[in-house]
Amino acid sequence: MLEPSHDLMLRVLEAFLARGYEHLTMVQLAEDCQFTRRALYHYFSSKESAYRAVIRHFNVVAVAAGLDAGRAARRAGGSALDVLATTLDIRYGDTRRRLNRSPHIFDLNAEAFRRGRDIMIESAIAFHAELEALIRELADDGLIALRPGRTPAELAQLLTDAARGVNQTLPPIATEDYAGRYRQIVEAILFGAAAPAAAGEPVPGRTEG
Repeated sequence: MLEPSHDLMLRVLEAFLARGYEHLTMVQLAEDCQFTRRALYHYFSSKESAYRAVIRHFNVVAVAAGLDAGRAARRAGGSALDVLATTLDIRYGDTRRRLNRSPHIFDLNAEAFRRGRDIMIESAIAFHAELEALIRELADDGLIALRPGRTPAELAQLLTDAARGVNQTLPPIATEDYAGRYRQIVEAILFGAAAPAAAGEPVPGRTEG
């Protein structure tokens, strides 16, 4: 098989977004990519292989873009919150914003987990390692100080778990609200959203019965 270019992968992606997985045929995919069907088979052996290639390619793109955006925020003088929120927003948010344009979002999401789960796991592991390294950099630069017993690996896992949760939250988040929600979860994880009440003190907002 030939290695598809980024331009070709964009065309394949747009075909799936426009037509969904179930009803897209290789003939239609070839037409949307401005290829003959025979030429398209030099790149993909089937519709499933084309979809798996889309998942793999755009996960790699999203990871790289997220890390680049985070480091750009750091060079611009951003805080640890700015850096991590930007990184997660581009890594996870861009994918969701793209999917939200499609009337076939539920079909495409289900097929991604059915046919590309192994690719998604590989990507998650790779991004986790990169995010852990980024957190170490922030700590070394004095932008963040981990509490005793906490590790960069643990923080990276918490952040990635929470970011994936944002993409699946119900009711769904409006497309324009993803960046703000990622920032909220990063802030809550980094600095906490609550503190334990002292023994015997009333908990604010709770009515004693």
